[in-house]
Amino acid sequence: MDELQKKFVEYLKSKSRASATVIAYGKDINQVIDYLKKKGITSFTEATQEDLNGFLAELAAQNYTTKSISRKINSLKTFFRFLVTEGAVSHNPAAEITHPKIESKPPRILTPMEYRALRDASREDARIAAVIELLLQTGMRIGELAALTTKSVEDSTVRIPPIEGHPEREVPLNKAAKAALDRYLSARAKAKSDALFITKTGRPLLIRNIRSAIDRYFRLAGIKDAKVNDLRHTFIAHHLAAGASPVLVNKLVGHKRIATTEKYLEFIKDLHLDKVKLEEL
Repeated sequence: MDELQKKFVEYLKSKSRASATVIAYGKDINQVIDYLKKKGITSFTEATQEDLNGFLAELAAQNYTTKSISRKINSLKTFFRFLVTEGAVSHNPAAEITHPKIESKPPRILTPMEYRALRDASREDARIAAVIELLLQTGMRIGELAALTTKSVEDSTVRIPPIEGHPEREVPLNKAAKAALDRYLSARAKAKSDALFITKTGRPLLIRNIRSAIDRYFRLAGIKDAKVNDLRHTFIAHHLAAGASPVLVNKLVGHKRIATTEKYLEFIKDLHLDKVKLEEL
């Protein structure tokens, strides 16, 4: 079973699946394998739908969120389809498993007071202040920001490289983002790395480093229940509320479907953001 899990991971990589997806699916299947082995099952040919439902029930008993369980169901379905294709099993026990109903929550959108507090909290840290400003002013994904190089920035634009299925795109930098970035670059240590954001030792700043640093400043700013991706939500919501075209915002943030961008329109009605100037973001 362990060898098939490894082959599955390599298969996902060959299909250019997002690295986070490959890692998550790989861990999910390892978790399934551990569960099956505890039940005395040593081959996937022996696994039944009842066994897989038992695995999911155990996750629910361990207080896994509905969203996490749904993700693991995706892993199971993808994995057993792979096994059928490979001829490793003749029957797919995951085919009839249904996803639990997930209650859709509106995106967390920072208020003007919150994002100003976040700016104030990170002001003395030129590197993370620039990171926060770029995320807030461009709406780029954290993975895209981590992939930026020193050559990505040209004058008042930033060229976001193609990453994990998202095409390359160019996004303008407003005065706030440009000022924060210039301040960071003037203090940036010289290093062999071409990465735009680096550690004190000159190594590329990893996604987990960025996430933990911003989470720290969220706490210092007294902002509750916020995550890094909420800076992206804030960019989208505030620009739409200020009258920006959904088509333009869609292009800037790199949504694959215009419907994804338009969803935010229903969340901004009661936010009273229409008088907030874009430069103030």
